[in-house]
Amino acid sequence: MDDLLATAFEEHRPHLRAVATRLLGSAHEADDAVQETWLRLARTDTSDIANLRGWLTTVVSRVCLDQLRARSSRREDAVAEHVDLPAADAGPEAEAELADRVGAALLVVLESLRPAERLAFVLHDLFGVPFEEIGTVVGRSPAAVRQLASRGRRRVQRPGEDTAADRQAHRRVVEAFLTAARDGDLQGLLELLDPGAVVRADGAAAAMGSPDLTGRETVAAFFDGAARAARVLAVDGWAGAAWQHRGEVKVVFAFTVEQGRVTAIDLLADPATLAAAELTRL
Repeated sequence: MDDLLATAFEEHRPHLRAVATRLLGSAHEADDAVQETWLRLARTDTSDIANLRGWLTTVVSRVCLDQLRARSSRREDAVAEHVDLPAADAGPEAEAELADRVGAALLVVLESLRPAERLAFVLHDLFGVPFEEIGTVVGRSPAAVRQLASRGRRRVQRPGEDTAADRQAHRRVVEAFLTAARDGDLQGLLELLDPGAVVRADGAAAAMGSPDLTGRETVAAFFDGAARAARVLAVDGWAGAAWQHRGEVKVVFAFTVEQGRVTAIDLLADPATLAAAELTRL
């Protein structure tokens, strides 16, 4: 059985190493993450694992996320130090991986992303992992993961933009939206919303009565005269809002803003999602 498990793991090793290398930007750290994944598999009862590739992808992603968070908290490594080039005697597989799958320029951009943004973008956009599966790794709802991937995608597509200025512009739109909502300024809401704007409620928010909405007029009508109890705060570093009850955050409003307009508002109330989110005062 151990030999069969080892053989199955080796079949997935190239995929796991590719995922880990993209997430960590370091071939050496990627190898460590893959080895840790093997150790966890060896200690696990595999009888209930229906999709080994998916299970291994989830585990290696969690290992990498822990490393990224530790790296962010230390803030001691320069970007260039994470972009590991193959050794001079590296085999063709390593050379191809760097050229075709990693890309030093992309790694430099990825270093500017927060750990959760990086993981959501890499797993979804580069490896096609569904948002639901990524959510089990980062402890977020599919809607929240979708937003993380969207932010990561924008940062990758626009690497030269001033992040601080981008966040300030995002904040101005969110604050203007909340002000218009509280004041019952329907026209102001319409001007701040993208024509295809949507409201997405996670399961917990839906159970509390929050609806899914589509279209600028529908979203504007829903928020017209509302959000009076919503308090502005940063959600994963970007301006958002929260509704609190007795000092405890119950619902988070996570805004996606593109070209000066709100394109999506995710209503997040799942306790696990709220516990994992980075919520800070502005």
